[in-house]
Amino acid sequence: MPLWARVAAFAATMAAIMPAAAQQPEDGNVRSTHGAWSIVCDTPAGASSEQCAMMQNVVAADRPEVGLSVVVLRTADDEAEILRVLAPLGVLLPNGLGLNVDGEDIGRAYFVRCFQDGCYAEVILEEELLQTLREGESATFIVFQTPEEGIGIPVDLSGFAEGFDALP
Repeated sequence: MPLWARVAAFAATMAAIMPAAAQQPEDGNVRSTHGAWSIVCDTPAGASSEQCAMMQNVVAADRPEVGLSVVVLRTADDEAEILRVLAPLGVLLPNGLGLNVDGEDIGRAYFVRCFQDGCYAEVILEEELLQTLREGESATFIVFQTPEEGIGIPVDLSGFAEGFDALP
């Protein structure tokens, strides 16, 4: 079973215990920009401290109505880093979210929860996946609208390593 899928169960548990207000950074303050990635910080409603996340918003070149928000953040207890992807409502949930990095199939993550703004897939950034993203040039996230129709959405990995290292 690919790393991407192995950690999805743990990520689902993490999503269930995280408050809804922390599911996506609000407009927040952009602290820094690293290549295609921005570090955004904000204090979620009810939280006692600020939370920062590294993020990038992208759309499919041939389907401008299909976009993703890709977010990397540390858990509040500083025990793990999470890669969370927000996909639009209407994606086929059972097929999950595919990931390719520099043409190599990394695997799929399962969607863990849907809200008014879309559906979330997330995984813990274990060392193997983190290293792949740090060294990669381009990622493609794949969402499905039918079992046969995958839509590839490119994500620029330039600045990923630098931004990750700068993430508070």
